[in-house]
Amino acid sequence: MNLKEVIKNIVEDNGCELYDIEQTIEGDNKFYRVYITKPGGVSLNDCVAINNLLSPIFDIEDPVEGKYFLEVSSPGIERKLTKKEHFEKSIGENVKVTTTEGKKIKGQLKSFDGEVAEIGKEKVNFNDIKKAKTYVDWNTYSFEDK
Repeated sequence: MNLKEVIKNIVEDNGCELYDIEQTIEGDNKFYRVYITKPGGVSLNDCVAINNLLSPIFDIEDPVEGKYFLEVSSPGIERKLTKKEHFEKSIGENVKVTTTEGKKIKGQLKSFDGEVAEIGKEKVNFNDIKKAKTYVDWNTYSFEDK
């Protein structure tokens, strides 16, 4: 079993779903981020429990060479869409997409068939997407509905 499968199993054993894993460098610091989701939202207790289970494993199976910080969190209400599964689960939400040609598309994700995303009145192939994320239109957002 590889490390990603171990992480996925721990996350699922704690009632959550693995959204994504990210390794990044910010300034002089390395980060290994595990993003989790679950219906109704992720709590701080969910993040702490999963972090506490991953830490001893990472002491043995270092996912990053050298010193790094492990972070377990929700991807947030405005989150990156990097996988086909992310698009499938974001149908009905507002998205911003930048294509490989530099075109910017913004609107509601109406559908995604595994290859083509329909955003507003436009369609874009998944392989032509350079960057994508969900966004909240704060002018029309209602906290009472949430």
